Amino acid sequence: MAEWITVRGFENLDHVDVFHRERQKTGVTNDGERQNSHILFRNKITLDKLPQKAELKITADDKYRLYINGSFVTEGPASAYHYRYRYDTLDVAKYLKKGENVFAYHTYYQGMINRVWQSGDRRHGLYCELFCDGKTVFESDENFLCKYHDGFSVCGKVGYDTQFLENYDNNSADAGFEKPDHDDGKWDHAVFVKNDDHVLAEGLPKHIVFEKIAPVNVEKRGNTTFIDFGACYVGYLCVTAKGEKNETVTVRHGQELNPDKTVRYNLRANCCYEEKWILSGGCDTLDQYDYKSFRYAELTADNAEFSDIYLLSRHYPFELKSDIRAEFKDNEDVKKVWDLCVRSQKYGVQEMVMDCMEREKGVYLGDGCYTSLCNYVLTRDDKLMRQFIEDAFATSTVTDTLLSCLNCSFMQEIAEYPLILVQLLLWHYRLTGDKDFLKKNAIRAEKLLEAYRRYEKDNVLYDTDQWCVTEWPANYRDGYAVNNEGNKPLPEPHVVMNAYYIYAIKALNEMRKALDQKEYRNVKPLLSSFEQTFYDKEKHLFCDGAVSRHISYIGNAFAYGYGHSSDPAFYGTMTAWFKEKGVTGTSLFATFPLLTGLVRAGRYDLLKDAITDSRAWLNMLAEGGTSTFECWSRDGKWNTSLFHLQNTHVAAFISDIDLSFILI
Repeated sequence: MAEWITVRGFENLDHVDVFHRERQKTGVTNDGERQNSHILFRNKITLDKLPQKAELKITADDKYRLYINGSFVTEGPASAYHYRYRYDTLDVAKYLKKGENVFAYHTYYQGMINRVWQSGDRRHGLYCELFCDGKTVFESDENFLCKYHDGFSVCGKVGYDTQFLENYDNNSADAGFEKPDHDDGKWDHAVFVKNDDHVLAEGLPKHIVFEKIAPVNVEKRGNTTFIDFGACYVGYLCVTAKGEKNETVTVRHGQELNPDKTVRYNLRANCCYEEKWILSGGCDTLDQYDYKSFRYAELTADNAEFSDIYLLSRHYPFELKSDIRAEFKDNEDVKKVWDLCVRSQKYGVQEMVMDCMEREKGVYLGDGCYTSLCNYVLTRDDKLMRQFIEDAFATSTVTDTLLSCLNCSFMQEIAEYPLILVQLLLWHYRLTGDKDFLKKNAIRAEKLLEAYRRYEKDNVLYDTDQWCVTEWPANYRDGYAVNNEGNKPLPEPHVVMNAYYIYAIKALNEMRKALDQKEYRNVKPLLSSFEQTFYDKEKHLFCDGAVSRHISYIGNAFAYGYGHSSDPAFYGTMTAWFKEKGVTGTSLFATFPLLTGLVRAGRYDLLKDAITDSRAWLNMLAEGGTSTFECWSRDGKWNTSLFHLQNTHVAAFISDIDLSFILI
């Protein structure tokens, strides 16, 4: 049986428990001693005949990149917690040949506490086994050879300690380690991980795919080669260079251009994509390990010549199986927004439904609910949504009110995100009809809501000991008066959290009804207290807080979308207010409920106005965007991600799917 193997230095380490409540101080920090470790493995097999079926089961902590006989195969796994760690099952038959076959693996331990991996925990290793025509051919063991790759050196970090930038030296003896004839005679033997505690779980049946994107323009500008790939992608710059030995190439990536048409490599999203590539004097290829989000690149060198330039895009397999709803089909602006969302989903979704592609590269629970929903609406494939739901509930081992960043070592709790998850469960059932999945997760949803119930008093939800985004960024909150930015206890009950809470209870009641079970709770007393606490009967609108009587657009968007008012005048007031402020009066989290309110009111005319508002998605296009932004404009936020998937949710409203699934 295969076992986890590693390089000397990792085999006997005590693991670090990175899990804790967000406000709990533990002293857990980045694993400075072992950070940014690139670790290589190789093994060889001899085949007397080619198998009809060759299946490789493989995973690594934090990451692997696989080559067979010198050819790149894939990389993975999807990030996961060690107690449900994913492995990939790959069909590798086409890479094999009769005679000797060389398997090469580039693994990585990042060692940082961030949103990308569960790292910084001192767990590293490779696990794999190959089956040919049902028989075990090899298993990871101490016969594998291994060594640290010495071709990479650190030149800074980007994002929220998200990624190490990479200086790469082609003079390294490890350059080309994946080639069959590479000399591994001085490599060490791998060692078993002595105290391994990974619990393996099968990953998704589909694996990420890689697509070669040719540049639309390559231009020599003095000693700089400028490259434009025509749109923003997620992946790797691939290029061959010939230059003098030890000549240094400056490599820059960017999502947009500066006014002087050079690449803006200092991204808005707190990523400065500038690295060095040192040439060997021969024919070199750029080998960068971690992916980036970019459209443009620049290569600057005194004498080097570059060729075979392309972008290797990585993304989850995508097949569009949805269409624009009939009443929108003839509108060219709706079509533009649809195409923007479809492209963003196709090239943005990775092994998981990530948040942004550069600053965080992680999975946020709130954003992921809308992104995974949109992915299903477009593809009619629920596997990513199911995985996302399971990943979210897996955080209950840390806290019964769940974490907001999934499958990573960064502990964050945002109060409303788990309540959106309860909505997503209902949406999933209504779209798929999968009662078995619903039954299992309705039990989890009830436990979650019972955990929130301890913060309830007289049918009103008080401070949940978590912070609340409400709407993001703050300049889109319309002066919302109850604000706990900085992760501080809330000063008073507020309307947005209570709107989310009641709607989650409504959703669970609907799920239990579908399962022929009695309702979870009678929601009428909650709605009565909601109105008594927050509603201004004279203005026909809800106030932000139980004490604060400020009235905001954001504070009312949720009650409008969720149908929480018994006063018909409220809906008329909100519809009129929408005509005044439009969809851009919201941003990331109030937009979906606001659009839901228009559907609830049957106002598809206003829904079309929202979709085609020149200040919203069309503005992203007007500003040159090829993927959805984190805000309506590049300048709408101090660190705007220009490849952010949450705003693709509008595709659900454009799609020909029956929108009654979102209504309760």
